[in-house]
Amino acid sequence: MGEVVNLRRARKARARDTAETTAATNRAAFGRSKAERAATAHDAARAGRALDGAKREE
Repeated sequence: MGEVVNLRRARKARARDTAETTAATNRAAFGRSKAERAATAHDAARAGRALDGAKREE
């Protein structure tokens, strides 16, 4: 016979695991400083300008 499992505890443990993975995702997405966000935006803009500048005219 299998092990007896308290369903309430299992449900709460699963909710905690889900909350922790969501928190880790949010820390990665929103845990950057304003300077880091600005630097990323500046790099993306520079890459876009370089790509537009390399296009050939028909």
